[in-house]
Amino acid sequence: MESPNKSFAARAPQPSRRHVLQAGAAGIAALAAPSLVLAQATKIRIGFWPVAAGLPFFAAVDKGYFKEAGLDVEPLKFAGAQQVMEAMLSGRSDGSSNGTGSANLAIGEIAQPGLFKIFCTNPSNAKFVLDEFITAKDSPFKTVADLKGKKVASGPGIQNVTLCKTMLERAGATGATVTELPIGQHVAALVAGQVDACYTLEPTGTIGRMNGTTRVIEAGVVAKYILGDPMAPWHGGAASLTTEFIKKNPEVAKKFIAAYARGVELVRTQPNDARQYMKGYTAIEGALTAEVPLASYMLYNEFKPSDVAYFQKFYDLFTEKGIFEKKVPVDGLLYKA
Repeated sequence: MESPNKSFAARAPQPSRRHVLQAGAAGIAALAAPSLVLAQATKIRIGFWPVAAGLPFFAAVDKGYFKEAGLDVEPLKFAGAQQVMEAMLSGRSDGSSNGTGSANLAIGEIAQPGLFKIFCTNPSNAKFVLDEFITAKDSPFKTVADLKGKKVASGPGIQNVTLCKTMLERAGATGATVTELPIGQHVAALVAGQVDACYTLEPTGTIGRMNGTTRVIEAGVVAKYILGDPMAPWHGGAASLTTEFIKKNPEVAKKFIAAYARGVELVRTQPNDARQYMKGYTAIEGALTAEVPLASYMLYNEFKPSDVAYFQKFYDLFTEKGIFEKKVPVDGLLYKA
């Protein structure tokens, strides 16, 4: 007896050559669709500078979190936070990674109200270390107060310089002179005796400690001298997107922030795995990768009133010092989903 399947196959009309060709073309188009979509995806240009706090962004790029979300993200490396902000202001960048100075961003906001929205900060303090004063290994300085009348280098940009000068004043280190110097040159400047100390950001302190040339005088200094509590969250760096980009691409912005949040989660839950992604973006590699302290991270939907208050206290310093020409309300800068 002939099987039902064979009988049906024998009776079924056979497709014409034209139908076969059409089906083949449709299949090829379907296979090509993902690459076509990727090619047409909106490019998201994110500025960063080489500090450890940018780790969630670095990890999200290298782990493929953005690609998995169908996003085309281009990391743009700058020498300092001020340059990151200027790129956003000029339209050459669509946002910033963590580690970008929050005060630098605020200056851009004053210049162009409504410039950006912050969706993640990297609060640091005495526990989650980012900021510190360092000196040569064999120097006599033991506290920030000991830097009275000394030569101190600061990282570049108005945020670093203002904080450095204010902290020296509040610590009683009167008469100290502050000079801007790229963070990558801080250890060498101390070794050469060009300066007596540096206000710097990680990984600088760890690099100097591991090569036996420098040591940390005090860490978590902004929380202590500016916010009044060594354990207070200093929201000194922030990841952001320009308001223009968010308005033009609201769904893309949501996907980007969600993918970025995966990078934050990786750093929180698997810090040892995440550390490797500093390589290529910062001066951190080899044994240094396991030693450098990690910042904490706070997403826009995790802010408590106390966090906003500490963030505002930080911003108000720049208003008091005349750096900001007017008060910058923090709450209005936070991203709202």
